Parts: sequence; C-alpha cells; structure tokens
Amino acid sequence: MSEAEDHNARIVAEFRANHGKVGGHFEGAPLLLLHTIGARTRREIVKPMMYLRDGDRYLVFASKGGAPENPAWYHNVVANPEVEIEVGDEIVAVRAEVLTGDERDRKYAEQAALYPGFADYQKKTDRIIPVVALVPSGSAR
Repeated sequence: MSEAEDHNARIVAEFRANHGKVGGHFEGAPLLLLHTIGARTRREIVKPMMYLRDGDRYLVFASKGGAPENPAWYHNVVANPEVEIEVGDEIVAVRAEVLTGDERDRKYAEQAALYPGFADYQKKTDRIIPVVALVPSGSAR
C-alpha cells in the first residue's frame, strides 16, 4: 500500500468510526467517501473528499492539489458514472455528471470562496479543474 493509500485508508476508517466526522486536514469540512470503479483496474476505490451541497446534489472538485493532471478518481467517474457515496452513516447511489461552462465556473468560485485553498489549487495549474455533480439516482441503503 502506498503512503497516499495508507493515508486515505486512515481517513476512511476515522470517517466510518465517527459518523462522517474526521480530524486533521479535513476537520470541520464537509466530507464524503466516493466509491469508484477503476477505469483500467476495474477494482473498487474509496476516496475521501470535500464536497459542496447543491440542492440534492453533492459537488466534488478534481483539484488534485493543483497538479497538472486530473486525479484518477475523475477518470474513473467519467468512465463509470454510476457510483456510490457515503455521507455520514448513509450510502447513496449517485450518477456523476461533469459540470461545464458558466455553471462550472460559478460552483468552483463558490467552493473557492468557502475554502480558499481551492482558489490556490486553480492558480497552481493551467488546466480548468473539473467540477463533478453527484446526483442521487436511487435510494440510500
């Protein structure tokens, strides 16, 4: 297991043990666990990430800390958009939809206003950081 995978595994365990609450870097931030299927590997991956609630949608941001390339989870949801998320103690089936144009710009600006680190991420890269809406597609289990 890589250092990043080990770090994520600790956050996932803390999230599940504390009904969606974690400390450290994510303390006090809205956090969900995104379950994706690897576009190449076809294995399930669980990734903790911050989100912005938008009506019934959960918006997530493919920032990768301002890296020059999109994160693997973004490629996974584009290839396999029917995924699940964990929010608190709930598991929700969702469909991933990439936002574009003005809607993408408005939602990214909203997240950056709430969490200025996202503005920094955009400044660090030449790519437009994707915004993905996770839209509930079925009942929670």
